[in-house]
Amino acid sequence: MQPAQRLKQLLEQNIAKAVVGKSDAVELILNAILCGGHVLIEDVPGVGKTTLAGAFARSLALSFKRIQFTPDVTPSDVTGYTSIDFKTGEMRFREGAVFAQLILADEINRTSPKTQSSLLEVMQEHQVTIDGQTHALPEPFMVLATQNPVDFVGTYPLPEAQLDRFFMRVSIGYPSPEEEIGMLNMYMERDRLVDELEPVCTCEDLIRLQGKVGEVRVSREMRSYIVSIAQASRQGKVFERGISPRGAIALMRSAQAAALLDGREYVMPEDVRKMAAPVLSHRVVLSPEFRLGPKAITPEKALARLIAAVQVPVRVK
Repeated sequence: MQPAQRLKQLLEQNIAKAVVGKSDAVELILNAILCGGHVLIEDVPGVGKTTLAGAFARSLALSFKRIQFTPDVTPSDVTGYTSIDFKTGEMRFREGAVFAQLILADEINRTSPKTQSSLLEVMQEHQVTIDGQTHALPEPFMVLATQNPVDFVGTYPLPEAQLDRFFMRVSIGYPSPEEEIGMLNMYMERDRLVDELEPVCTCEDLIRLQGKVGEVRVSREMRSYIVSIAQASRQGKVFERGISPRGAIALMRSAQAAALLDGREYVMPEDVRKMAAPVLSHRVVLSPEFRLGPKAITPEKALARLIAAVQVPVRVK
């Protein structure tokens, strides 16, 4: 078994001690971590988003901070600020909440657009610039944000530039009856199950596997396949805004990570199709006639139809 496969297996087994039935979400988030990306979890309150984030931090031996976003949270709370040390008269930088390896940005769409925008440099450059001074964030670094559905009271839609910084969007969903019974059984005797989790790897192991993602082969035919999908999204009447070049790069990178987690050294069309919805659905905008009315469909369904119409390459290695 390859190291990436082994990590996926250990991680799923470990997180299952605190979170029941979320193996698909665990694999997707691990994929994003290996690609150095950030994840937006969009779902209703109470389905385990916060618990899942804490379980990842514990299992991967990452330093962890939670930012509970509310309307009164300011950008300086997130990134930090400089203040005068009255004893020495010198300016000192006070670190904000983002100075950890895994940041849980809880209910990110409940804070103001100005505070949301304070994460743009953090997520893109893995650094904070305050008063002309740049401060690097610890590596590996990841923002795992949760978002309530946009029709909830007191929410602010994320700007398009902010959404594009997220490598993928994941939905956890409600558990099945069997999973929910298992969850109740787990929590019969104690509550803080996440605190009991032990790491399954070190930061060094994780950084080493991140470097392996770029070594996964993507043939010329597979690269053309990804470009054909992106080009097709920019044509026709379904999408008002299609897949950007950044989105195409993210799709290729996530397909490499998917192949690595499957124990392969090359990308197949199945990897691209598997990762298309979580990587691309929040990056495209449907045309008005496909957002509303009798023709209304979800971005995921629109992408599935588009990909089904694109010719699959015969040669993949």
